[in-house]
Amino acid sequence: MAPSPEAVRLARRLRDLRETAGLTQKDVSQALSADVRVAVATISSWESQSNPKLPPEDRLRSYALFFAMSPTLERLPREQDLSPAERERFSTLQRELMTLRDDVRHQQSGSSSSSSSYTFDFESGRITLICPEVPELGRSPLADEDNPNHTRLYKYADLDALIEMWGHVRASNPELRVRHRLPSEVSADHMSGHLILIGGIAWNRVTSRLLRVLDNLPIRQMSVPDLADGEIFRSRDGREYRPLWEERKGAVEDDAPSKAELEAEQAQDAWKGDTPRELVEDVALFARLPNPFNHSRTITICNGVYSRGVLGAVRMLTDDAVRERNEVYLANRFPGGVYGLLMRVPVINGEAVTPDLEIEDNRLFEWSPEDEDA
Repeated sequence: MAPSPEAVRLARRLRDLRETAGLTQKDVSQALSADVRVAVATISSWESQSNPKLPPEDRLRSYALFFAMSPTLERLPREQDLSPAERERFSTLQRELMTLRDDVRHQQSGSSSSSSSYTFDFESGRITLICPEVPELGRSPLADEDNPNHTRLYKYADLDALIEMWGHVRASNPELRVRHRLPSEVSADHMSGHLILIGGIAWNRVTSRLLRVLDNLPIRQMSVPDLADGEIFRSRDGREYRPLWEERKGAVEDDAPSKAELEAEQAQDAWKGDTPRELVEDVALFARLPNPFNHSRTITICNGVYSRGVLGAVRMLTDDAVRERNEVYLANRFPGGVYGLLMRVPVINGEAVTPDLEIEDNRLFEWSPEDEDA
């Protein structure tokens, strides 16, 4: 998608300021990194003529402050250090950059297909991905800290979904800090930023506090007697949303593993008695809600009955094949930005197929506060 003329004008102006001063992108990066590091790649993304990123307001203020001095310094000056002429130039340049930024935002707000509608483009704030922990019985020996080849990620469940989301969020927010944590590692500092919950949501004492805000979401995940390895979804009106299984053809009863083996592998649902089954469709939950600890930040939930559903919820907005269409659908369907939806996730040869929201049959349940107020 071609960038808007407004976005290109802002990007070109930032580049012109730098080039007129005879500076490199590395020079600007170092000058703007006094408090929070700004990578050279971030400066490049703000100046890009083909795919410009929108700088946060505080960064444009820093630009105005930095280029108000002539000649420029190697570091960002304080406003009180400016001379009267430099202070006037700072005010003029700040107004100009903010006006250019406002023009971009105004254009984006009128175009649901623009980059401003991207769910995981955050203007500011820390971003923490919280992923469930693999049960001890199912862990690789490399998850043990005493192992000389210890690999921390072996403790993470839903690792496919975590890597997919991590890469997408980092690429979309090069100037922001993006972290991933296990539930046991979550602190109060994490809870005040943007949170992306991958997989389970009620893991421990800290994260269970998030259930307060989830009372607004008319979707619950619950255990049922006929599923041992996954929990189904139930909407407030009592409807249940379950995965689909099919019997594997040509199964031999003698091949059936023991119950203990299935429990260790979390594969009990893949057998019905002595008959193996194949998962052909999972159910995914994707929800976006305000963070109850900081209303300027958000909580995003990517969950499923099984891990295929979790991955489907993540890929719904990271898969290049459908991401643009899905973003447009969400922007039009949920203009308030607070919503929840359940989706079908077909499984073909063991792989999750990304849901396309333009296909009505893929959308099982939809909710937003605006629907309840109507």
